[in-house]
Amino acid sequence: MNLITGMYISLFPVIFAGSANMLFCKLPILDALRHPLDNRQVWKDKERIFGDNKTWKGLFGMILFSCVATVLWGLLCARVPYMNSNNFLYYRHENTWLFNLGVGFFLGLAYALFELPNSFMKRRLRVEPGKRIGGVKGVILVILDQSDSIIGCVLVIAFLYPLTPLIFLLYVCVGAATHIVVNMLLFALKLRKNMF
Repeated sequence: MNLITGMYISLFPVIFAGSANMLFCKLPILDALRHPLDNRQVWKDKERIFGDNKTWKGLFGMILFSCVATVLWGLLCARVPYMNSNNFLYYRHENTWLFNLGVGFFLGLAYALFELPNSFMKRRLRVEPGKRIGGVKGVILVILDQSDSIIGCVLVIAFLYPLTPLIFLLYVCVGAATHIVVNMLLFALKLRKNMF
């Protein structure tokens, strides 16, 4: 149970940052950054590389919120010994604001970048941004949607905490399941257009 608790304690800032970033991307703030990462360029198949949903605003927001959340969470962990001792980030490193800022940057960056291959694949399959398809391909894409960013974040954790392959896989599964629950909540709050 401590392992699962440690997983949540370690990645809570990213869970919060992902939700905050979704709200940020919907608000009319810094809309100059709402430019697509692919600069509206097309691939060899004449389809967009990533599509309109992957923007500089989303990348900037994810990194910003992850940095802020990781620093603030570190301050809270420092006051609660149980949280501090069960946070994988502090297994080999001291809980300092500068360390947390750096980890927050890499967690936010990994979260955003690891979503891009999935978007690239969807464009190759001609799936409209924000839409789903049926069949086996649709199921695979839903699984990838819920786990791609988590894989990136767990890779960052793996540089700080000794994860075995089995624990790595468990972490991704727990993260993906949490992603689904958070998406359902955001859908219920009308912050997402679809549940998955």
